[in-house]
Amino acid sequence: MRNPIRAAGALALILALAACNDGYGYSQNPANNAAVRTVGGAAAGAVIADATGGSRTRGALIGAVAGGVSCGVPGLPRCH
Repeated sequence: MRNPIRAAGALALILALAACNDGYGYSQNPANNAAVRTVGGAAAGAVIADATGGSRTRGALIGAVAGGVSCGVPGLPRCH
């Protein structure tokens, strides 16, 4: 790992943003948009992969898929 503190910070930020909710399961927060989650996941995946010495392209792909799929995960705010 090249920089585990950067990777841990990025992961903490992602988890904090994923927890945003208005208490009713649906929020007008821009983070609840499928496109924003997909692009955000790609960016976060690339940063984490770079910080841990992996391929940024592969990290971006995995992050984009995870961000897009997160719209259907029970317990997370639904996407609009």
